[in-house]
Amino acid sequence: MTVSSAQQAGAVRWWLIVVAALIALMVLVGGATRLTESGLSIVEWKPVTGTLPPLNEAQWAQAFEGYKAIPQYRELNAGMSLSEFKTIFWWEWSHRLLGRVIGAVYLLPFLYFLWRGAFSAELKKRLWLIFALGALQGAVGWWMVASGLSQRTEVSQYRLATHLVLALIIFASIVWTLRRMSVHPQPVVPARLKISGAAVLALTFVQIYFGALVAGLRAGRVYNTWPEIDGAFIPSAGRLFFEEPWWRNLFDNTLTVQFEHRMTAYALLALAVLHAVDSVRSRAGIAVVGGAWSLLAAITLQAGLGILTLLHQVPIDLALAHQAIAIVVLTLAVLQTERLASRRTERDQQKLAMPLGQPG
Repeated sequence: MTVSSAQQAGAVRWWLIVVAALIALMVLVGGATRLTESGLSIVEWKPVTGTLPPLNEAQWAQAFEGYKAIPQYRELNAGMSLSEFKTIFWWEWSHRLLGRVIGAVYLLPFLYFLWRGAFSAELKKRLWLIFALGALQGAVGWWMVASGLSQRTEVSQYRLATHLVLALIIFASIVWTLRRMSVHPQPVVPARLKISGAAVLALTFVQIYFGALVAGLRAGRVYNTWPEIDGAFIPSAGRLFFEEPWWRNLFDNTLTVQFEHRMTAYALLALAVLHAVDSVRSRAGIAVVGGAWSLLAAITLQAGLGILTLLHQVPIDLALAHQAIAIVVLTLAVLQTERLASRRTERDQQKLAMPLGQPG
């Protein structure tokens, strides 16, 4: 896919790079909000008027009274001072404000580029889809928060995982689109290398989902040993599947969820090793080989950070570093998969270009 001129293409690329960077920052701020137990501090959903924080003591008192009405305050934070409430409020407010900023940074240039006729037909469809996913993400964010306002003292781990994965699907879509906008030579590689690259990307998303379940259940604060978990490398089936029906353990049992996260990490590391070695043996070219080994290095670093985070019982600095490297792993996996994927020839891409100034 292309845009209609080199100048326009450069502007569109920088716009998408800024949006992707803001989404990555948003994910990290969201992680800090979760780790500081701040996500339920704002109990209302006001997309427009909620942009402003409390501006005087009366408004702060009103916001605090709203928080006092939910189970998290009554059961976990009874007696919290207004000063302590302000600390968790600012985390959640910053997270929501950043979401609004991302919406504006995406929508306003998008409408301008549409007016200028800057997008090819294919690129336009892709960017409309990303916009729709972004709008959905805002609704999913409130759906997640709402799960912790009536009966629970925390948000649903299912909804938390959905919120995180959707954010990173949007991020990955932008990264993929950015690389697709440029014409690159198609590497000649065996089909198995393309399959293993795509498998690394798919398993990365699975691992991110399990990581979100671990965060939602606070499962990283228990079984803080490695390589054993609950006294063994593989815990007993009776401990892993004691809940009924059995499949609920995959999402609700802290032992099982942490075990899944560990085993998926081992599988992802092994698959990355196979992919990197195969890229060399297949003589896939410097770009593919470099991409494969960069991906393996990032996954290895991520595994090490995960172990340290577990052993130290999830300190916020290590936990956020672990989350940041997860974004790096995802970025490299997307780039490698796109690098190996079949694409249109340059001639076919030119057929999709739209002359500057035509209606978008």
